[in-house]
Amino acid sequence: MLIGLLTAVAASICYGTGSVLQAVGSRRAARMSPADAGVTQHGGPNLSSTAKAAMTWEFILGTILDFVGFALGALAARLLPLFLSQTVISANLVITAVLSVKMLGIRLTRKEWTSIGVVCTALVLLATAAGHEGGHHAPMSTHWWLLAVTLLIIVGGTVATRFLGARAAIMAGLLSGLAFGALGVGVRILDGVEPFDLGALLADPALYAILVAGVGGMYLHTVALQIGSVNGATAALVVGETVLPGAIGVLWLGDASRPGLAWLAVLGFVLAVTGAVAVAWYGNHDGADAPTETPAPVPVR
Repeated sequence: MLIGLLTAVAASICYGTGSVLQAVGSRRAARMSPADAGVTQHGGPNLSSTAKAAMTWEFILGTILDFVGFALGALAARLLPLFLSQTVISANLVITAVLSVKMLGIRLTRKEWTSIGVVCTALVLLATAAGHEGGHHAPMSTHWWLLAVTLLIIVGGTVATRFLGARAAIMAGLLSGLAFGALGVGVRILDGVEPFDLGALLADPALYAILVAGVGGMYLHTVALQIGSVNGATAALVVGETVLPGAIGVLWLGDASRPGLAWLAVLGFVLAVTGAVAVAWYGNHDGADAPTETPAPVPVR
């Protein structure tokens, strides 16, 4: 349990730091491009502008940290109940909020610091209440369903963002969160890991669901960063990444709390999601959506 918690915290730090760096890179690329370049006819970022953002050194370094975070998060998903591992990892938005003070020159309000305190308290409650981790086995039909749903999320989200343009931030945040949640579920049920069997691993649809969710979720997350600092998008991402995987872990994979502490686990989970949403909601600093030289607050994963 302790190793799993430390792994999840390390993943959260990597993701949080990576999000700040990616946002810095996205905004620097936007400032270097003409105002009307790199957008679709509906006002959203096109593939070219997203690629330019991804080529900045800040974004590349942030992406490397994301890959490290992914590896650590995958290990945490195998060691902890999903409702605990995904919630701890989603607390990276607290890391981002704190780093934004230094890296983006943002001053946090009392409400934001209070929300951060709520999230930290909730994580302590969850760690106290978390019991044994459920199994890793799921019927093969579940693996295929996971791949199909992941493809639908990514393909549908990519098409929708092109038509909705600048209005797609909340949707992109929600869908990227669901993609990262699907990634966590895929890692949990992946065949051929223990014991290692390369043939079983390559034949498992969950492996390809993980790859699609990782790449597609990163793309939708980048689009949300390009569109701007939209509090609702950040909140939707956090909810998508935590609630659905946590429910799947409890209902179908056998995750459980300690005997008699189910109420504490539920309370911690609700407080964690509520606090995370509050951090995003109250992070609406002046000038967040204006493409000025002053860095704006960042939607985080």
